[in-house]
Amino acid sequence: MPISASTQVFVHIGLPKTGTSYLQAISWPGRQQLRDAGLLLPGARKSDHLFASMIVRDDPGVARRGPDAPQAWERVLADIADWDGNALISHEFFCAASAAQAQRMVEQLAPAEVHVVITARDPLGLLASSWQESLKNKATTPLADYGRSESDDPRDVWDWRSLDLGLVLRRWAPAVAPERLHLITPAPAGSGREVLWERFAGVLGIDPATCDSSRGFANSSMGVAEAETLRRVNERLKGFNNARARGVWLRSFLADERLVPRGGEPFWPATDQVEDARRRGARAVELVRAAAYDVVGDVDLLLVPDDLPPRRNPESVTDAEVADVALDLVATLLGDLQRRADRATPPAEVPTRLARLRQAIRGV
Repeated sequence: MPISASTQVFVHIGLPKTGTSYLQAISWPGRQQLRDAGLLLPGARKSDHLFASMIVRDDPGVARRGPDAPQAWERVLADIADWDGNALISHEFFCAASAAQAQRMVEQLAPAEVHVVITARDPLGLLASSWQESLKNKATTPLADYGRSESDDPRDVWDWRSLDLGLVLRRWAPAVAPERLHLITPAPAGSGREVLWERFAGVLGIDPATCDSSRGFANSSMGVAEAETLRRVNERLKGFNNARARGVWLRSFLADERLVPRGGEPFWPATDQVEDARRRGARAVELVRAAAYDVVGDVDLLLVPDDLPPRRNPESVTDAEVADVALDLVATLLGDLQRRADRATPPAEVPTRLARLRQAIRGV
């Protein structure tokens, strides 16, 4: 059954590190409430949208994501065709698609009225945040060498290809009418994070109260010494080569739960990288101002400020600082292991294990 011409499909394509995880953490737990409000999240589960983005971008790696992953895009299309209402597809990796892939995706959703939704922020913040995200995925590239290219490969997502709003607009804007491209800018400084959800819900045409926005979470940043420590740990890691292992152990267990809580100092990349980001932001804003897109918020907030507060660079991190972070991390991990062992060992077994240990020592 074809998709209805009366259906509106909102394709949220990112950009990465612009609150996409926050929005998805609200919308997926509220899936039934959205459905009751007439908005479908198609697919069997959240990961289907990631897999769909890989299929749209012709990434053969989707075959390694499980036996059902290569059929994710078919499931999404079938669910929308069976639905009498509007739909939302959301994953930040869609933005890396080529112009031809973007056009093909829109055509496959036809005759639905397709809307492209882009969440954006200034490119300097994107560069620093995306570098941290790459570290959480086992990358070892120093920040000084990061973001030095514009890839031609749609499979490359941690690159200016997906971080430069101007480049993304040039590929995606021709696929839909200008009024159907919705650009959501950052909230003003000091605003609550719920502003992003309220703006997103407004574009989708739903009441923000439809979902519990308190379920959303923001990806927090590591400090400069913590980030450099993780980068060096990655250089010595063996294994952790699949996405699930990296997500569970590197991103969540190590980075988000143990390194981020340390706090730490914020940082900037090198001076020439800052200037490159500033030029990219200016070009993107000029492009937006010349078009008839639906802009939600202040487009000037996509610019890198002329005056930036002083911050360190990761290259300034000393071996002593890395050692300090690493020692604290070892102590924290030992405490984690002890608590886990205590929970797994029934109290009655503890004396028995101690006795066996003493016997083993005496027998040495």
